[in-house]
Parts: sequence; structure tokens; C-alpha cells
Amino acid sequence: PLPRRFLTSKEQFHAYLRAGGEEEEGGKEEKKEEEQDSSSQSEPPAKRVKAEELSQDGESQGNAGEEEKERPEKKRARGQNKSRPCMKPNCYEQSRLCPSVTQGCAGQCHFGPRCRFLHDVSEYLAGKPADLGQRCVLFDTFGRCPYGVTCRFGRAHLGDAHQNLVNAALAQQWEGKLLVRNGLSKDLQQQLRKRKFSFRKAEEFLRGLHGGKGGKATGGSAQVSNCTAAQEGLGDSPNSQGAEDAPSIPTLGPLTDEDVTKLRPCEKKKLEIQGKLYLAPLTTCGNLPFRRICKRFGADVTCGEMAVCTNLLQGQSSEWALLKRHHTEDIFGVQLEGAFPDTMTKCAELLNRTIDVDFVDINVGCPIDLVYKKGGGCALMTRSNKFEQIVRGMNSVLDVPLTVKIRTGVQEKINVAHKIIPRIREWGASMVTLHGRSREQRYTRSADWEYIAECARIASPMPLFGNGDILSYEDANRAMQMGVSGIMIARQVPVGALIKPWLFTEIKEQRHWDISSSERFDILKDFTNYGLEHWGSDTQGVEKTRKFLLEWLSFLCRYIPVGLLEHLPQRINERPPYYLGRDYLETLMASQNVDDWIKISELLLGPVPPSFTFLPKHKANSYR
Repeated sequence: PLPRRFLTSKEQFHAYLRAGGEEEEGGKEEKKEEEQDSSSQSEPPAKRVKAEELSQDGESQGNAGEEEKERPEKKRARGQNKSRPCMKPNCYEQSRLCPSVTQGCAGQCHFGPRCRFLHDVSEYLAGKPADLGQRCVLFDTFGRCPYGVTCRFGRAHLGDAHQNLVNAALAQQWEGKLLVRNGLSKDLQQQLRKRKFSFRKAEEFLRGLHGGKGGKATGGSAQVSNCTAAQEGLGDSPNSQGAEDAPSIPTLGPLTDEDVTKLRPCEKKKLEIQGKLYLAPLTTCGNLPFRRICKRFGADVTCGEMAVCTNLLQGQSSEWALLKRHHTEDIFGVQLEGAFPDTMTKCAELLNRTIDVDFVDINVGCPIDLVYKKGGGCALMTRSNKFEQIVRGMNSVLDVPLTVKIRTGVQEKINVAHKIIPRIREWGASMVTLHGRSREQRYTRSADWEYIAECARIASPMPLFGNGDILSYEDANRAMQMGVSGIMIARQVPVGALIKPWLFTEIKEQRHWDISSSERFDILKDFTNYGLEHWGSDTQGVEKTRKFLLEWLSFLCRYIPVGLLEHLPQRINERPPYYLGRDYLETLMASQNVDDWIKISELLLGPVPPSFTFLPKHKANSYR
């Protein structure tokens, strides 16, 4: 896809980066001479390891078959790096300052003499690493940095006596404003850990479920799909029958309308997102700072990362962090993963009562073994009874719309989505998103948009969003012509939203954006600022921001600038060859070497801690 004048070899590519771009012009002249010498060769200039190995041997094409037999086949790197080393830096853990000191209440440490953190500010500052910059994004934005002396940009807001300075006028503008919602309070966490949270609606549904025959959803599980049927005698409806059969639950407090009359489907809040651009839940990389970047570029609908329902029910802080919502996310949902109706229904009721979302999505598309072997993700497509019970149960306890994300099927050549979608509509889901690949295909091969179009016709009048292989506005236009209600920009390989978050702008403005390396670097700057706001500006927050930045860079490196392409647009399944960009920064951003990603992170977040190591989540994303 690139003109020959930009292409280079692996060795020249890394030599150019090691030289820091100083010999740019000389390197390009040498490359032109080499291209002239090798113009008679028919070997394509793409980056292919096997082709390079064969060319070094210098053997004729006649012995190619014999050589392939003798040479052991090189296994392609794919799947997760499951044995990744622990990458959490521990060099600062021994000398952390107690949070009570940071918050200005040193005499109120709950642990007293048993506290393992430092309480002496002078002792802490003696071992604190050097500051990373002159300006603190939290102080500049909000007028106050809550991390005080622990902030790695502390010189911007610390006085002579190490007191934390406050810009009163700026701080007053933000006073009382809730920037991030859906946090986990200590009281709620204690209720969940001690199992004192009341799941009244979920238990009512589950009692009716267990009282049915053959495990089918009965009683409170049967939902009416339209308002007309619901109004035909409330006493004869399946809902009221289940309420009579189920024993009453003793409750305290005043009687409300909700206790007497159930919400009919037509009275639920509607999910009006047809034709909008939907940023899918992206595990690891779809964090709150990244979603803010995508919102700025035009994403209409955002969704949190996949959260495991059992972890939420246990009150795990790390899992609840996936549900956080920034105030700029006007249409926001959360995605749940689970394998059983009891945990999924209880989790849906928990979220319905404790967080602010516009919809809840069920993950029936996750292909990874860890989820699939436990009966969740794609496995629910083969467990229709459990799938039905989960959808009906969650729909019965939610006041917001319920959506479902599925794949074409489990096996590669056996599509089953067209059989499941009408049933999902009957069970009460408000929308379905279909990823045009099976579980066996994972994220390889091209998405089957013909099949997605067929399923969209079957799903009508229920909205169906299509998902797969969207990397340009032409791809989006072709997808919308298939009759889908909208498109989801998700995590294909390479990933549409992760490889170019400005894709939303391109789709809305119907143009190719030849974004410069400096503009892309500014996007990374904004991400790091959002990360410091979200995870903190102390050492722990800086390193967490660095970790998620490096994970994102493992996808960003696959972007080929529009100005270098010979034919537009870039295809989503094309691996970029080695090429020299129009400047050093553009070339550095094209590197798939982990050390070069770390170099980019150091330009933004300062030097990495001693013995720092990083390995991306996916094996195919990098090399050393």
C-alpha cells in the first residue's frame, strides 16, 4: 500500500531510529540507490519474515518445496501473553507517604503506630524521585492537586514549607461539580462483602425460575413484548401469576408504586441511538481517559470495559473502576459478563440501584478461553436456556434498556446468530450488536457483512448494530448501506478505534484526515493528562498511566499515515511494512518495538523506574 520511496528494511528502520533521525536525508538517498539496484526483483516490499529468510539463502525457486519440508514451520505469534511478568513497579512501595498526611489530617491515621507508611514529610521527600515537569495538570485544571507532596509535578503547587498551594478562584469554579460518577462507596463495599445487600427483585425472579418446569423461565421471568398485550387484564398476565405464587418478602419503609405495579416494557426508558457512532467496550484499552479522547473526536455512544458480574457482587474495587463514567459521556452503558442467571440478575439489580447508566449490555461475544470454558461469553450462544433466563431476569430488574452483543456463532462455518436474534427480541432485549465473525475466527479474517445485513432484516423492528472491519468513512458508508441501525467501532485486528481514534471525525466529516505526527503526539499528551486526572499524579498514578499508554501504543503503531498511502483507504487486516515516515516522530510512532514505545512514554511521563519492563497483552503486537 506504500510507494517504494518510503519502504525500508527492518535493519535500516531501526538504524534510523537509533541514530535519532539525524541521518534522515542520507538514509533516504542510500535507500533510493538500493531500490534502483533491486528494481528487477519481483519480491514484494511488504514485511515478511519468511520471505526475508528465503532471500538470504539464495536458493532457486525449484528447491522451494524441498526447503519448506526441511525447514520447521515458524509458528505465528498470536493470542494472549498469559505468562506476562508482574509489571507493577515496587521500587516506591516501601517509602510511600500515608494518605492521612497527604490529605492534611496526619493525626487521624486509623492504623496509628501499626501504619506501614511514612508520616514524616521530610523523610519522604529525601527518598522521593525527581519531579517530572514544571506544571501539574490537576493544579492547572482544578486549582488544587489532591496529591500534595506526593505529586510528581509538585514544584508547580508546593510552597517553601512543602505546603500544598491552592488557586482559590479556579477551585471555586469546580466546587460541588461531580466529574466522575459510578464510584464504589465504602458502605456499599462493606454491604457486598458481608452479603447484606438486599436483592429483592432478583430473588423474586429466581424463585419463580426455580419453581418452573425443566429450568424454563416462568413466573416473573416471562416479559410481555408490547404494551397492548400487557394491558389485557393485569390479573391474568404472567407477571401477576408469578407474584401470586412467590412468597412475599418482608420489607421495611413506606409502600411505593414500584412495590405494587411493575414497570411495563413500554414505560422503560428508550434507547434512541439509531444512526449514532458507538464506541464498543474495549478490554484494557477502553478506559475512561481513552473514551474521553474518542468523545472529543465525535463518538456518540460509549460503553465501559467488560466487567465480570461475580467480581462486582464481591465488591472488588478494581472491577467497579470499570463502571466509572465521565461527565462528558452523555450516552453511556456498561457491559456485564457472566454465565448464570442468579449472578447476572443480582448484578443487574445492584447496578440499577447504585449507578447512573443509560443501558446495560450483556457480553455474548467474548471468545477467550478463560470466559468461554466457564460458560460465559460466546458459550451462551450454545446454552440457550441459560441465555434466555439471563436476558429475561436482567430485563425484569432493570429500569434502563438491556442490549446484547453476539457473534455469528461459535464454529467458523456454522452461523447461528440468525436463529438466536428473533428469540432475543422476544426475551425483551432492546438492541443487538452483531460482530461479523465466529469465535473460532476470533479477530482474524474479514467480517461477514452480508450475513450481518441478513440478520438486520430478521431482527426488525429491533435495532441491530453491525460490527467489524471499520477503519475509514468508506467502510462506515458501506456498512450503513447494509441496512443496520448503526455501527460499532470496536477491537478488530488491527483495531478501528484504537488504531485511529479520529476515525469518528472522518466518518462524520466524510473525509480522510492526513493527521501529522505532531497532532498525533498531542493526542497522546491529552491522554496522559486525562490519565493523570483519573489515576493520579503521584508515582503510582504516573506508572498506571504509562502502562495503559503503552498498551494503546501497541495498536497505534499499526496506523499508516494517509499521506504515505499509494491507495486509499488502509485495509484493517493489512500489516504495515517497514517504512520511513515524513519525520523522525512519525517513524518512531510506526515502530513495533517495545523499547520505542517506552521511549515515547518517556517523552510524556519522564524516565521509567529502575528495572522497568513491559510486555503487551497480545503476542502479535510487538517484539524486542
